[in-house]
Amino acid sequence: MRHSDFPFSPPAPDTHRSPAQVSFPILLPSPFLPSAVSLFLLYCMCLPLAAQVSPKKAVFIIVDGIPADVVEKVTTPHLDAISRRGRYLRAYVGGEKGACSESPTISAVGYNSLLTGTWVHKHNVTGNDIKAPNYHYPTIFRLFKDQYPAGKTAIFSSWTDNRTKLLGEGLPATGKLQLDFHADGYERDTVRFPHDPERDFMHRIDEQVTAEAVQCLKAQGPDLSWVYLEYTDDMGHRYGDGERFCRAVEMMDAQVGRIAEAVRHRERQFGEDWLLIVTTDHGRDQATGKHHGGQSDRERTTWLVTNHAPLNAYADAAAPGIVDVMPTLARHLGVSIPPAVQRELDGVPLVGPVSLAAPRATYADGKVSVRWQALDRTGTVKIWLSETNHHQRGGKDEYRLLGEVPASAQSATVAAGLPAGFCKVVLQGTHNVVNAWVKVSQ
Repeated sequence: MRHSDFPFSPPAPDTHRSPAQVSFPILLPSPFLPSAVSLFLLYCMCLPLAAQVSPKKAVFIIVDGIPADVVEKVTTPHLDAISRRGRYLRAYVGGEKGACSESPTISAVGYNSLLTGTWVHKHNVTGNDIKAPNYHYPTIFRLFKDQYPAGKTAIFSSWTDNRTKLLGEGLPATGKLQLDFHADGYERDTVRFPHDPERDFMHRIDEQVTAEAVQCLKAQGPDLSWVYLEYTDDMGHRYGDGERFCRAVEMMDAQVGRIAEAVRHRERQFGEDWLLIVTTDHGRDQATGKHHGGQSDRERTTWLVTNHAPLNAYADAAAPGIVDVMPTLARHLGVSIPPAVQRELDGVPLVGPVSLAAPRATYADGKVSVRWQALDRTGTVKIWLSETNHHQRGGKDEYRLLGEVPASAQSATVAAGLPAGFCKVVLQGTHNVVNAWVKVSQ
């Protein structure tokens, strides 16, 4: 849709260009040009690569089911090396406890929260069966391909469902999204990977997934890639906390190290600017470490490692959510998120300028009260309200402006007579937009 279709403009767009759109003209000196001009052109050709525009690339790795306390105590030299270059952060999954965004701490639920930047009350993936994803909340892959059709995308995974159901490859509801490279479905190949009771076959599959990812990243350098590694979760379910689980984390670290080296190879050989993010989809229960799905602190507390430095004020202010990865990828890749999608995002980018986070809204006595965390105290916050949720069904929501206040105020109360039911509040800052759902009782 056109930006003019909406009652307000999105935050100032990023100036990054997608790597798929970057090209460098070849300028050769001519004998017919004056010697000074020829020398200048030769000088331009010899400029260091850092002086040129570096193509933007991104790869994220989901390693399954590792709570923060485990990854922090196990020896992980490769994750440590990535974090020394960038950052290690504790993070969380599961949405807001007790609110409409509360989400099961289950694998596919977490994957789709990362992919769409929304919690389960929007994307509608409630379990690993992935029965009815709501594709009106697009994934980062779809947004990237919509904006940069020539850009290259890839997925490397044991589960075929990650590509066919979550990303929805080839489905009319996703615009028949097509990935350029994929290596998945190995769980179904019982000839190459015969299943054993200890589930060690999953480690062999993760080794295959890693090898495929490394080869493709080094040779093809896709612009946006997803790598999924499963074995750690299998060992957690089978053995719980203990030596076998910790050993699986060490194996994962070695695999991540090989992928990180492929990224460094691309940076060295091609001068590309790579964002690497490694994270997990859920923690584990406190009692045994064998289970997950609930809202205990250990099941919700995860982590994130990135090679990017510096991160922004939002990353410094609080533990990020898994929903923050999608807008972070979009900002790095120069993907302009359409306003209708932006208003639905539950995540905040971890890179680049940000204005506000942690939105809250309540309604009482004919007034809407909102508050937020001001990450940039300059500028203003516009408060928008919609009494509909047509977006959930692919429609358009009409928003009305309730007021505009200084960002530094961090709260506001405005009159807004509403019928009983539901409304959506959007807070628009200079650099980003956040939202909150409000239950209206009479």
